[in-house]
Amino acid sequence: MKKLTASFYDILGVSSAAICLVHCLIFPLLTILPLGLSHNPFVDLIFASVGLFAIFKITKKSTALVSSLLIVSITLVMISILSEIFFDAHNDLIYIGGIGMIAGHLINYKLHRVNHR
Repeated sequence: MKKLTASFYDILGVSSAAICLVHCLIFPLLTILPLGLSHNPFVDLIFASVGLFAIFKITKKSTALVSSLLIVSITLVMISILSEIFFDAHNDLIYIGGIGMIAGHLINYKLHRVNHR
């Protein structure tokens, strides 16, 4: 059962980070179309909150490399989102953080699979 729980948080983190990254890459293209869409950084904040929850659960039992990668990545994402909310300034840190979060969750998932066989 512990294996399932650890895998669940990794899958939750990977899916949240991947959906957020796709959202951040595709949404600017959708704003070109006359659909009346506007970007809301609070949507990014929701994705980051789900990822933050998964990171808190994972870092308790993961290696130092995975924990460091996830913490640095979520920090980059949060800095980017908060700068957009408070200063209305978009920066590309969110892309780097999103890729780092996906990589960290996948590495942790693979390490759990190898250790629990």
